[in-house]
Amino acid sequence: MSPSTLTREAVVAGLVGLVGADKVVTDPEELRRSSVDRFRKYEDICGVWTQPPPAAVVMATSTADVAAVLAFADAHGVNVVPRTGRSATEGGLETVVPDSVVLDGSGMKDVLSVDEVNMQVTVQCGVGLQELDDLLRVRGWTTGHSPQSKPLAQLGGLVATRSIGQLSTLYGGIEDMVVGLEVVFPDGTVSRIKNVPRRAAGPDIRHVVIGNEGALCFVTEVTVKIFPYRPENNRYLGWTLDSMAEGFAVLREVMAQGLRPSVARLYDGPDGAQHFSHFAEPLECTLVFVTEGHAAIADATATAIADIVAARGTCRPVDGAVIEAWFDRLNWGPEQVAAERVEIAETKSIGFTTEVSAGWSAIHDIYVEARFRILAEIEGIEMVGGHSSHSYVNGTNMYFVYYYNVGDCPPEEEITRFHTPINAIICEETLRFGGSIVHHHGVGKHRTAWIEDEHGSAWPMLARLKQAFDPNGIMNAGTIWPRPLG
Repeated sequence: MSPSTLTREAVVAGLVGLVGADKVVTDPEELRRSSVDRFRKYEDICGVWTQPPPAAVVMATSTADVAAVLAFADAHGVNVVPRTGRSATEGGLETVVPDSVVLDGSGMKDVLSVDEVNMQVTVQCGVGLQELDDLLRVRGWTTGHSPQSKPLAQLGGLVATRSIGQLSTLYGGIEDMVVGLEVVFPDGTVSRIKNVPRRAAGPDIRHVVIGNEGALCFVTEVTVKIFPYRPENNRYLGWTLDSMAEGFAVLREVMAQGLRPSVARLYDGPDGAQHFSHFAEPLECTLVFVTEGHAAIADATATAIADIVAARGTCRPVDGAVIEAWFDRLNWGPEQVAAERVEIAETKSIGFTTEVSAGWSAIHDIYVEARFRILAEIEGIEMVGGHSSHSYVNGTNMYFVYYYNVGDCPPEEEITRFHTPINAIICEETLRFGGSIVHHHGVGKHRTAWIEDEHGSAWPMLARLKQAFDPNGIMNAGTIWPRPLG
């Protein structure tokens, strides 16, 4: 239940008084669609809404709007769900509390500064990543950030969900790119973290903000690093091989040797069949690398990777042009999302992903055991496979990809019958082998059941952040921190 004493009508009236009627959306259809994100895409496609619709969506156009709405909500116990690009996949945008307010920053689209001397760019939260990178590339720069959702995602949400991109092995995750931030806390306080290359003035307070998923504060402004854009120097490499264990060993050796390709990926047969069936046999795994940057570095890195692979003597090379063509089609924009909706409606076959991470000694066990259990325990499963797409010197991630057919299952039962049990298996097996239950999509509202086990004895540190920064509990209830906070 909502902790607010205000009626739904009073919430709307209060918001209109603060920001004006033109910024307050109360259209019933839009409110229903704003009650979910892509975690509940089947319900959305079927027009079945199981989450309580928000009282309103506020289309903020300034930090002042954000501060005013949050202060009002905090004073009256109204739950607020922050959002920007609406590309979330883990339920973080679900309005689980009745009469919530969705606070949308997608209208805050100003590029405030392109600082080519200090190699950083400052933007408002609603600036689209694709638009920003297009602007920078004309000048010879790039953010280096390229998640699959690049055509949809906006900077505020990327920071809030601790995003990572396809080029992470070279450029890092969003936490490695963020220089400074402006944020608004629940009581309306505006805080700015200044732009400096590094400092040792206490704990790194950027990390109170990065990855908070709108459950502590609202990100209104972001400064990120920029890098030279040299696509003409890109080198594309690929191999097929017989096992994931062998592929993990190659990835580990590449990272252990200190090499920095922009892309380092390993696909199993089932997942790879969606991308590489024109050259890989059904049971073959596929290794993919891209190197970039200064020509001498890109060439040397590609040569060193090829030497590592050749030393094993069991990997079969693939034409780099084929890998380049695959990579150019990776991102998902509005057209792909629309096509997926049609396909799901016609076939009742739904694809999802769950991404985890672990050390090199555990990742293969997690892959094997979770996949075995999903195939054995979930009725209607059509495919379960996966790939590793983000590697580090001490480990890698596993991006499980699975499809199931809902058949005649009612849309309102799809989550509990299929998606939640699959998530549970992956999280359970990951924790059993000492890994992390989430690598980059965020906890959302559907991995909170394992959040205390994830953090163990460090859980009180995370719990106290919520208590300190959102004492009235009005920020995105149920995201990261369970309801009630345990």
